[in-house]
Amino acid sequence: MAGVNKVILLGNLGMDPEIMTMESGVKMARLRIATNEYFKGRDGETMEKTEWHTVVLWRNKAELAEKFLAKGRMVYVEGRLRTRQWQDKDGNQRYTTEIVGDVVNFVGGKPEHEGGQKQDPGQPPADTPAPGAPPEEDDLPF
Repeated sequence: MAGVNKVILLGNLGMDPEIMTMESGVKMARLRIATNEYFKGRDGETMEKTEWHTVVLWRNKAELAEKFLAKGRMVYVEGRLRTRQWQDKDGNQRYTTEIVGDVVNFVGGKPEHEGGQKQDPGQPPADTPAPGAPPEEDDLPF
């Protein structure tokens, strides 16, 4: 029996996408996405916990992220967990777990006061279908 490795996030970008071009010419984008959880504390007061997630996008998804995503933008991501290991400069083994994005949808519009740019006519629509809705491939940027 095969296992399932599936992650779904709906959150806000904490910074502009970090874009890198590999030696092969393939683009990679690294996103930092914040998700919030709200709950009642022991005193009955509403509390908020923010989790930060690293999402990696490759090729055309990375190019579109570079062009259209910016800090503060809400995004919907479907992907899978991947853990990498490496040695740091002191020879210690290090590990990091990232989400490799397979589906990325823009959600809502970016406020004009953030970045000072209006949506240009060539930009994909700001509103995307709700999670779980069938994709309208002609309208989606990814």
